[in-house]
Amino acid sequence: MKITWDQVFAWRLGRQFLDRRAAVTAVQVTERLCGVQAQVASLAAEAVAVRQARPEDPAGALASGELVRTWAMRGTLHLMTPEQARACNALIATAKTWEKPVWQRSFVTTAQMASLIAAARELLPGRELTREEFVAAAAGSDPELAAQLKSGWGTVLKPLAWLGLLCHGTTGPGGKVTFTAPGWAELPEPEEAARVAIPAYLGAYGPASMAAFDQWLLRGALKKKDLRAWFGQDGLTTVDVEGEELFAREADLDELAKTKPSTAVRLLPAFDQYVLGPGTADPHLLDQAHRADVSRAGGWISPVVVHAGRVVGTWERTEEGIRTSLWQQVPEKGLEEALQIAG
Repeated sequence: MKITWDQVFAWRLGRQFLDRRAAVTAVQVTERLCGVQAQVASLAAEAVAVRQARPEDPAGALASGELVRTWAMRGTLHLMTPEQARACNALIATAKTWEKPVWQRSFVTTAQMASLIAAARELLPGRELTREEFVAAAAGSDPELAAQLKSGWGTVLKPLAWLGLLCHGTTGPGGKVTFTAPGWAELPEPEEAARVAIPAYLGAYGPASMAAFDQWLLRGALKKKDLRAWFGQDGLTTVDVEGEELFAREADLDELAKTKPSTAVRLLPAFDQYVLGPGTADPHLLDQAHRADVSRAGGWISPVVVHAGRVVGTWERTEEGIRTSLWQQVPEKGLEEALQIAG
């Protein structure tokens, strides 16, 4: 089957509730996007709200356990449904990045990591500990391990999340972060996890390549033989997108073929999944001459203007209102409507 990039982008807009705001919950938005980046909680809430007819704070779903906040894709914090968190982290864990010599030289040794894993298994189930409490109990008399655990980046804590041993709890006293064990007993086998994670990704960001999925999940660190095996699962096929053979779900083929190009203009918040899913290196989504305008220093992803499914500019709030910086012409009426919606 042959389709165009215009069709792909219009289909993605619809799948991600961006063609029009939908009557969906925070859980439904998060599940459809296969996670919402939540390094900054307010931006995660904004990414959810921009897709909803009646905005709803994800905090309620976090409190009820319908969503979890955990380190997942690319080592960043995400809001996720428990099922998708289990699946994605099970695949991330197959890379065992914490066992690589360069990681151990930079952070902690194999023995220290094994001690930390054992401590998490013992300390976290059924409890919520602040970072200070967890560090004190897990590091014991090892000052080097304690120093790494106190790092604001949480690098040494991330493997615990990927192994299904740790996630964020409710906010503790004084707004402090707490850690707890997630509500699942163990991670699924990689093959089982792939049957959840890959269709979920393609259902929001497809058609896409194995390399795009790999970059989204772990910045290209997965084993290629594993990717080939996982993408060989039933229910997936390839389509021709202007000469590129990309993977899609078989269930989406009819809808993709019938999709007409979009003319919609949308303003999306910083770190929006519409951009993070395919990544800023995707030349179809973003003119690479302007990649630095979107992917900024310190890992910041700018708020973007999207027209016909492609990133065509950035925007920011000022004292005078919303200011846009466009590198492509967009319909004036569509931009005015998008500005009004953004408020």
